[in-house]
Amino acid sequence: MPHPDSSARPLPRHRRRRFTNALATAGATAILGATAMAGSAEAIVNGQDSTERYPFMATIPMEEADAQCGATLIDPRWVLTAAHCVKWTTPTGTVRIGSEHRKTGGTVREVDKIIVHPGYVDAAEDHPSYNDLALVRLDRPVPQQPLRIAAKAGPAGTPTRILGFGTVVDVTDLEKVRFPDRLQELNTRRGTEAECFGRADETRLCTVSLTPNAMACVGDSGGPQLQRGVRGRWELVGTTSGDGDWDTTCSTGPGLYTNVPAHQKWISRTLHEDR
Repeated sequence: MPHPDSSARPLPRHRRRRFTNALATAGATAILGATAMAGSAEAIVNGQDSTERYPFMATIPMEEADAQCGATLIDPRWVLTAAHCVKWTTPTGTVRIGSEHRKTGGTVREVDKIIVHPGYVDAAEDHPSYNDLALVRLDRPVPQQPLRIAAKAGPAGTPTRILGFGTVVDVTDLEKVRFPDRLQELNTRRGTEAECFGRADETRLCTVSLTPNAMACVGDSGGPQLQRGVRGRWELVGTTSGDGDWDTTCSTGPGLYTNVPAHQKWISRTLHEDR
């Protein structure tokens, strides 16, 4: 069972949770499908177009919507995403791997199996989500190089980078979201637990943007957070999960990322048992 965040401030009932988790509900998904538009020079929210190739970046289309969740290729046949992306909605269409464009390029595969972390608990008014991870098995392997999972997350202050095809406009009206065609990136750092108002711990990373008024948003859920590892190569350290404060917008506060290295045993065991 999850433990309560003793230092977190309860969210008033009249305020909506910030909508990084909006795709976890079918109603929000349907709204997004009617209004999402491609094309913007902005990023995630206030980042930039991708500056290098990320062959491990994947997208999972959502049911009845022109929307998606992000994912990371960690094995030739497996991608890692957020549990809230697949727990309450059904991925439809094909998973796209290794493209810098949202709907073209890369390699496409069908979803063969979905395994949600057995300890997953959805976010609520008084706590963030717990164990917000899911593994998606592809119908056959892909040629792209999987991303290595870091041995551990770096300490507070460690430079990181987040990726995604989520909305580039920070709005509270879901009908006004805009999805870019080009993959977006944002340089960030690992924050302290205090910077996320007690919502972060050893399994959830507080993530702070190096650019003012910038952070992941709707459609970025499940995407990767990277840090430099062996020989300066990117390694997977986090997965986009939710908000790091109690605000209703994305760009005004930190982000909350599932600590992937902290879940390495579950990931390794699941891949071994379900090959």
